[in-house]
Formats: sequence, C-alpha cells, structure tokens
Amino acid sequence: MSIIFMFVDGIGIAPPGEMNPFSGLTRGMRGIEELANGEQLTTEMKPVSESNRVLLPVDANLGIEGLPQSGTGQTALFTGINAAKEIGKHFGPFPHSGIKPFLKRDSFFHRLKEAGRKPVFMNAYPPVFFERAAKTRRWSCSTLMVKSSGQTLYSTEDVLESRAVTAEFFGDYWRKHLGIELPKRNGEDIAGILLQEADKHDVVFIEYYLTDKAGHAQDLDFAKDVLRRLDEVLQHLLQSLGEHTFVLSSDHGNLEDLSTKSHTRNPVPLIAIGPDAHHFSQIKSIMDVPGAITRAVQNSES
Repeated sequence: MSIIFMFVDGIGIAPPGEMNPFSGLTRGMRGIEELANGEQLTTEMKPVSESNRVLLPVDANLGIEGLPQSGTGQTALFTGINAAKEIGKHFGPFPHSGIKPFLKRDSFFHRLKEAGRKPVFMNAYPPVFFERAAKTRRWSCSTLMVKSSGQTLYSTEDVLESRAVTAEFFGDYWRKHLGIELPKRNGEDIAGILLQEADKHDVVFIEYYLTDKAGHAQDLDFAKDVLRRLDEVLQHLLQSLGEHTFVLSSDHGNLEDLSTKSHTRNPVPLIAIGPDAHHFSQIKSIMDVPGAITRAVQNSES
C-alpha cells in the first residue's frame, strides 16, 4: 500500500460565487466532485472524517499576517515546520535562505528515506529548466527537497520511459512551447503511470502548479482548462486506487477567488481517500500534513 500525495498549488476553499471556479465551473467534473464527496469544493461542503475518507479545510496562514506565499507555505507543507514564523513573514515563490536548511534535512522525503522507505517525486523537467537552475542556483521548494534527499530529478528521458510526468500532465506544453516530442497522453495514461509507481514505492509525490498560475492570471478559460486536466487524471486515479491512499493538499489559496490576482488567506483543502485516510483526520494546518504522511507509511502493512 502506498500514499499518492498530490500537491496542487494555490487552491483554497471559499464561498460559492461567480468568481470561484470551484462553484459551478467544476460541475460535472467527476474527479473533482469525488474529492469533495459529491459536492462542490467550497465553504458549503460538509467536512468528512471517516476511516477511508477525510475532507477538511485547514489553515495555511500559520499565525503570520499578510498573504501566504509559496516558499514558506510549501516548506511548512513538506517539513511540518512553521517556516513563515521562523523568518517572521510569508515569503516566496522560492524558499528564503533562512528556511532552505529545513528543506535540505527535515522534509517528509528525508524522514521516509531515513526510515528505510521509498518516496519518489514524479515530476519531470525539460533541459531548459536544468540550464537555468545551473546558472541561477534557484530551486523550488519541491526540487530542493527532492535533490537534497538523494533522488535525481526526472528529465525528458523519464517521461519517454513512462517513469515520470510533465507538470501540465499531458506533455502538450512541452511539444508546443519547447519543441520536445513526447507521446500524447490522457488522464488514464497519467493515472496509470502514477499507480504503476505506487506499486513500487511507499510515497508517490506529484506537484501540479498550473492552478496557481491560472489564479494569478484571473482567466476563467485558463482556469477551466487547468481544472479539466486535473479532473481527467483524478477520475481515473480515484477509480483505480485499490489499496493505495490518495492525499491532496495545497500551500495557500488563490484560484478559488479570481476577483484578485493575489493569493488569499482562505483555508486550503486536506483530502485523503483510501484505507490510510484516517491518519489525516486530526489535521488542523498544512504543518500537520508531512507528519501524517510518515505515520501512515510507518503503520502501513506494505
């Protein structure tokens, strides 16, 4: 049994309304509706805490004034440390120098590896990413965490060999904007790749950032495409979980309020579906997520 942890960047829980894509735009998107237990992912949904399903709004503000940011939010989500409190402010999009050590030694990736478990990061990156990073030495929270834990970041070859996925899932951005020829894939294909790796690893970690990008763009059509992609993968993944457990959370709000291009102070979703979902029932903030992941893995009969 494995944990499939999907980090969806920049999604919060807000009241329904015409500027909230999760209240109307996602109707009929069966995968996203399944996440919300058949409802819409808004403040009107009912929290759930059952043995095989948990659905909770959780805090991403971490007791610090101002709008949450990706650097500190993701560090908290991946390490359980209040990164914003450590440096006295929300900071992003890249990790502040004062919180990089947490990502380099205290993440759930590091804890799992130290315990002899096998986590894997499924995102792949194109050559231009590695070229830019080599010059700037700037890594995102997830890539810094994964690199420092000993996993080599996946690249084009891994996508071609069906070991990894591109950030927008289907590879069409790479084909269109980077000129990299990749096989055409759909939601069923991507779900299959994730499940294939779940059979080999204790935690499968996947990051989807386009939700945050669409929120900043305040573009309803873009938001619809971004959510359609996510939904297509979720539909097939949730139908075929088997003995695996799916977990989803975020670092801060954004997409749920297209009236502003900024992040929000709304709570973010914590969703767990599967036999180990009960380990996530007591989560109050994003800082509680990595501890719940490690406990679930340690208590698994895998």
